[in-house]
Formats: sequence, C-alpha cells, structure tokens
Amino acid sequence: MPFSGPGAEGTALAPPALPSLLPGGLPVPTLPPAAQQEILQRMRDAAAGRSPASTGPLPAPSAPAPSPGPALATPVPEGLSQIEAFFAERLGLPLRQFGYDTFAAGARTPPAIGALPGDYVIGRDDELVLALRGRSRATLSLRVQRDGTILTPDLPPIPAAGRSLAELRADLEARAARDLPGTEIFLSIGQVRQVSVFVAGEVQRPGMQTVTALSSVLDALMQAGGPRRTGSLRAIRVEGPGGRRTIDLYAVITGEGGEADLTLREGERIIVPPLGSVVAVAGEVTRPGIYELPARATSAPLSTVLRLAGDPLRPAGNRYLVQGTDAGGRRSFAEISPRDAVRRGDSVLVQPGADVVANQLRLAGHVTAPVTRAAGRGGTTLRALLNDARLVRADPYPRMAVVLRLDPATRGRRFIPFDLSRSLRGESDLPLAEGDEVIVLGQSDIAWLASPPVQRALRGEPPAEDACPALTQLAIAARSAPARFAHARGAGFPEIGTPGCPPVFRDYPQLLGFLLDTSVLLSGEVRQPGLFPLLDDTGLDLLLAAAGGATDGADLSAIELAREPVDQSGSHPLSRLLLDLRSGNFRAVRLSPRDVIRIPRGFSDRESGPVVLAGEAVRPGTYDIRRGEKLSELLARAGGLTPQAYPYGAVFTRDSVRRRQQEGFARTARDLETSLVQVAAGQAVAGGRGQGVDVGSAITAGRELAASLRQAQAAGRMVVEADPVQLAAHPERDVLLEPGDLIVIPKRPNEVTVVGAVLNPGSLQFQSGWRASDYTRAAGGTQRFADTARAFIVLPNGQANPAGLSAWQLGSPPIPPGSLIVIPQDPSPYETWGFIRDLTQVLSQVTISSAALAVIARELR
Repeated sequence: MPFSGPGAEGTALAPPALPSLLPGGLPVPTLPPAAQQEILQRMRDAAAGRSPASTGPLPAPSAPAPSPGPALATPVPEGLSQIEAFFAERLGLPLRQFGYDTFAAGARTPPAIGALPGDYVIGRDDELVLALRGRSRATLSLRVQRDGTILTPDLPPIPAAGRSLAELRADLEARAARDLPGTEIFLSIGQVRQVSVFVAGEVQRPGMQTVTALSSVLDALMQAGGPRRTGSLRAIRVEGPGGRRTIDLYAVITGEGGEADLTLREGERIIVPPLGSVVAVAGEVTRPGIYELPARATSAPLSTVLRLAGDPLRPAGNRYLVQGTDAGGRRSFAEISPRDAVRRGDSVLVQPGADVVANQLRLAGHVTAPVTRAAGRGGTTLRALLNDARLVRADPYPRMAVVLRLDPATRGRRFIPFDLSRSLRGESDLPLAEGDEVIVLGQSDIAWLASPPVQRALRGEPPAEDACPALTQLAIAARSAPARFAHARGAGFPEIGTPGCPPVFRDYPQLLGFLLDTSVLLSGEVRQPGLFPLLDDTGLDLLLAAAGGATDGADLSAIELAREPVDQSGSHPLSRLLLDLRSGNFRAVRLSPRDVIRIPRGFSDRESGPVVLAGEAVRPGTYDIRRGEKLSELLARAGGLTPQAYPYGAVFTRDSVRRRQQEGFARTARDLETSLVQVAAGQAVAGGRGQGVDVGSAITAGRELAASLRQAQAAGRMVVEADPVQLAAHPERDVLLEPGDLIVIPKRPNEVTVVGAVLNPGSLQFQSGWRASDYTRAAGGTQRFADTARAFIVLPNGQANPAGLSAWQLGSPPIPPGSLIVIPQDPSPYETWGFIRDLTQVLSQVTISSAALAVIARELR
C-alpha cells in the first residue's frame, strides 16, 4: 500500500535506518549520514556473500555532547570486567572471575563419530547403516524420512524417529528372524544429524547455533563463544518441548554440587541469565578468585565458598577477614569462622593466624650444609642433633661451639657455649629449646680472630665501608670500653695480609665479641699462636692441642700465666705466675677466659739465621753460626783462605748497617729538598755573592741529586779485618758474626781506579810506591773545575781518606791495589747554599756502597 504525504516517493525502497540503541541498551554513537550508509552497505554485501566495495576505515563517530549531570560510572581498567575492577579496588590485587576461562578457547571442531551408545535417540535425517549377512547379503545406507521411518527393500517401512538405537536394533533383529530366516542384521549410525539450538542471553555470540545431535549444552555454549563475564554460570536455563531445567556449571567445572544434565535435545533453547551474587576469596587459598553463589542465593556459608576456592593452604590456624558493606554503603571489616555466612559483594581474605616458625632447630656454621630439624614434642638434645658426625665439616674448632637461644619472655638472644669435641663423642649433652640455632666454628674462623682487620678493630679503628658488620660492632665496643679486650690487644700479632670476613661472622655479627670475651691468648713457642675461645675450667692440655702443640724449642720450665681474677669489689688485679711444666702435666693447669699464656723459647747458642762466605776461601758457602761466633772461627771452619785471596779488600756487609745507611740516604734527600725550598724562597743567599747565579739550574740539579739518593742502594758495608794472621795477633779486631752477614774475599787486584774531574778517568795498573798525585797525573791530570782539596781515596777495606792533592796538604801515603781515587768538581759558585756544603760526605758514602756492590757482584758471578 503506497504511502501518502510529502516525501513519500521512494520511501519503500529506501534502506533501513540504524537502530537507536545497541543490544546492551547503550546509545549508538552519532555518525554522519554518509558513515551510516557505508555501514549498511557493508552489512548487505556481507549477507549476500560479496566483498565490500570499500575497504577503507569508517569515519570516527562524533563525540556525544557531555551530560550536564555527574558521572555515574568509573572507568574500568583495561582487561578487567566491572566485577573484577570492583574487587580489585577493594582488595588491592586483581582477581579473575572463576570459570569463564573454560570457554576462552572458542568454538571447537565437531567430535569424530565413533560407536554410539545404545540410548542414542534416533531422529529425522540420521543416516543408518544396515548390514545383512546370511542368506541375504547387502549393506544399506538408510536415512530417516520426514515421517520418521526408514525404508528397506525387503521389509515394510519401519518407524525409527524417537526410538533409541538399542530399541530399533532389537526390532530389526526380530523382523529379520520372522521375515528373513537365515539372515542376521547389524545396525549402526553412519552420519549424525545436525540440529539447531537457540542460545540467548549473556553470551558472546547469541543466536541460532548448529551442532550435532550428540552435542551437549557445553558444546552449544562453546559454539556461541561462551558466557560473558556478566552472565551467570550457575543458573543457565534450558527450555524445550520436554520442559525446563536449570544447569549449574560449577558442578561440571569443580565437581561440587552433584551432577548436571548437559544433554541437548532438538528444539531446546539455552538462556544465560545475568550474573548472580558473587563473593571474592583472596589470600592463602588454592584458587583465589571471584565466585558466584548458587542461583537466587544472596548468601552462603564461608565453608562452601572455601571449597570452591580449593580450601585454604593451611589445614588449620587460619584467619578469615571479610570486607563487606553496611547499610550506609560503607566498608566494614569483621573476622568470621567457616560456619558463618558471607553475603553478596563480600570479599574474604584468608590469612594465617600467626605466620611464625614453631618447633624448629637449626644447625649452621662449619657444617656440610645448614640443617633444619624439628624440636619434637618431648624436646631434643644436642646429642640427637649431632648424632652423625659427618654433618660437621673437616677441621672444626673442637673446644667451643655455641647455641644461639631466644628468650621467649624478652625475645632477646644470647649465646650458650659448649665443648664440641665432647658432644661429638657423646660425653656431654645439652637440652635444646624451640628456635635454637647450633653454630659450629671452623679452624679458619678462630684463626681470623688474630687477623689484622680484627686487631685494628680492637684498637678502635673504623673498618672500611664494605667490611664485615662484625668489625663495625667490635670497633664501637672497643672504643667505648678499651679495657674489655686488653688481653686480646696484647698479642702483638704481625699485620700481614687482609683476610676476608668468614661467613659465620656475616650471619652472626654479635658472635665476634662473644668469642673474644671468652678467648685465651696463647703466644710464644706454639705451632699456631692466637686467640682461642674456651669454656671456663678448661685444661691447658686441650688448649695446646687446639694450637697444634708446643714447638721443639719451647722452654716448659718458665711458662707465664697472666690472669685477671674479679673479686667482689669489682677490681681487676693482674697476677702473673711462672709454671714449670717439664713433667708434662698440662691438664693440671685450669684456664679461664681472658687468660694469657706465653711459652718462651729455651736458651740456645745457635743463631736464628746463617751467614754467607764467598770468594777466595777454601770452602766457601752458607754456614750456620752459634751465638758469639767470630770471623776467624768461620774462616777456620772454611779451611782458611786461598793463596790468591786479598783479605785487605774483604767486603763485609750486615743487614742492620744497610738499613741505617738506606735511612741516611733518605734523610739526606729530605734535607736536600728542604734546602732547595729555602733557596727558592731566597732565604739561603749570603750577601751579594750569589747575584748573577742561575738559581733555577741549581735547584734542578739539587732535585736530580735528591732523586738519585733515594734510588741509591746501600751496601751495608763495615770495615773489618779479614786477615787470619792479623786476627790471631789482634783478637780485639775479630768481629762477632750476626745472622745475615755476607763476607766476600776478593782476589788480589792489580789496578787503581781514578774517577771524577780528571781528563781520562779509568783504571790504571798498580805501581808500587805511587801516591794519589801520581795516579792523577797518569790519568791526564785534573780538569779546570776540579776540587783537589776535597779529593779522597776509597781503600780496598772500605775506608775513605783524603787524597792530599792540594798544595797545603801533605800528600797521601802509597796507595794499595784495588783503591779508588775520587776527584770531585768545584762546587763554586753554589758553595754558599746550604744544600751544597755537605755533599762530599754523602758522595763518599754512595761511592763506598757502589764500590762494595761492584766487588760483591764480581765475586758472586
């Protein structure tokens, strides 16, 4: 019927307009007319199976006008539903709605058809396979007709629709026995029919879904994309010709709540209603999440909800904190029991009643691996914890281990020492309490007590920032109470190396101070001196065993024991005792913490080091000496000197002399640098004599000389008499030997060396009776700036004498072979500066050392 009115032409063929509301009730965003036509055209093309004419992006919808009223909804975080965002804001942690991930995989492919059960109900369009065997042989594929029957060539129409597979098979077998004697009939399903099921409500893709007759309600829901998170999983309605039933999918997913009838019949429809009442469960449960209460229920016992969450992780000792809403919409908190009910919108937090460790014992420190044991109802003893000695690593400290015990009343911790060796042998025992930690110490841990880092901390020196925390605590304690560790500071251990902090002192920083308080200082002639923690009334024999025993040179007749007994007045008088333990009864000496034991060395005339005899001796080599042994005795032990020996040029060096000479070189260098500073400041110039002098060159030369002095190597030479004949005639010249002495007897030389300010410095052949002036002339004479007044001679025995070359000097005696003549340069015009005046003596010392080192190097090659 045509429309009337203006604008009615062509309205019958005009495309329909877009709806004003979306399926969820939300308004459609305002789109331009061109965009609406584009959307409708694409919908028509998709329905007709054609490709869209335009593949470009659709125009963006125009923003709706802002509402003048207040906002009614809070933006939901991305990836969370409204329910999940609600509980996330309350609990502070995201929880997922339970059960919806089951349908996250989407639609599945139809299952393969195998042997069907006998109760399968046959319907129209099912394909049956009928096999005849016997007198009649045939295989027939029969499809159930619209009237519900199947047609066979040899049998009348047989009703099949609505009958079970077993019932139809029995009917066919009866008909064959009656109408086809000698023939057996076998019936099976060839192809299952397709049925259409309507799925509506809160699903992802509502509408007609095509499934097989064998599909269940779950298959249909999966075909529809599964329920939305706004849909219920516990009140799904299935309606059809056979009536109406409600399905609780929690019974399928969790196995709780009995069995659900998931069979799907032709003509039925599935409706997913909106989500019902929900409760959130978080904390220490097996499956935290948001759970839906049973259909039409607004509350449920907490025990029921906990079973849905997989029950608490702890079988007992749990607290249940419920956060609900009161009548005014405010949040309210309460603690409930599993018998109490939770209401819609409640969130339950499952927490431990007291998350503490109970009935635990721990074995730590110098063990193969930290061990945790149960204290037991009747209590546990130390012997039971250390029942296997292999729990302790090799080389433990046997005299002390500690139990770190916690006082249950004050919650303070204290150390209880015990003898580890006796406990491992089963000779002593100690009852252990809950929370005790048994700490075993190793020999390396005890050796660290005498290390340089600990000794510096005992003096109150602050350790490095990354040092062991135990050292920081020890330094603070030592500075606040200096007398507390006086016995440990009196050891005098050498500060060699910087060992790292043992792990036991990193884990238990207070242990270091406790061990030092209970330690005994053992020094002197023992194999391993140090600080050894001991129990009170421990025998000296056990202490010596821990230190490896006394050395062979120990004097057991004068062992010194220092003790600080504390009397009732609080004073600490120090008492010292000398013990004679040559009988070996060390066990009779009972020790206490803070005792000091010093074992001296017995007197021996054997020195602590050897001497070296090199050069022209009959048997040169390294010799050990006794106290008071002289050079003549050593030469006699070596078989005397060879005929080529030159004892007048013997070089005798000593370590103590070398150290003093080296210190003298360094001191002279410092004095020289001080003089250079004075010269630079103009404080050392006397009168106007220094005018026109290049002071900068003088300072540069002085600095180079100071650097040379620091690099000069001192020989440590002493002037000694090494001629056995002279030593026999003059015993007072016979020098006493010390460990480390070096005696070099050179061969008789045949040259005299002239160095310094001469025209041709070098070595000249020895001439009997020649003096220094003769050798100077033979070397070409002195240079223009030679200082003949300061020339000197270094004799073969190391002595230095004036050369006597100036006019006012009387000359020098004849020079022996192997001598060294040194002619320095004139220090003018710098002689007025203090750093130049005394350099002749320094040059003499350096020259003597250089000459001695040259002889030693030549003879030791």
